[in-house]
Amino acid sequence: MAKRADILERFGERVRRLRKEQGYSQEAFAAACGLDRTYIGGIERGERNLALRNLEVIAQTLGMTLSELMEGL
Repeated sequence: MAKRADILERFGERVRRLRKEQGYSQEAFAAACGLDRTYIGGIERGERNLALRNLEVIAQTLGMTLSELMEGL
């Protein structure tokens, strides 16, 4: 059985996909969130364990609820 990707990796992949679907570059998305571009890059690579406040900011920037953002993880 294949090992399921870590939650941080799955979340990062989801953020990257949603960001790209909405036409954001990583830099523009980071600016819209009020977060550093390198921080967003770390999230997308599964290297960052996010604070709940930052999860909320990302969800709001993508125009969705926290539960919608976490859907399928």
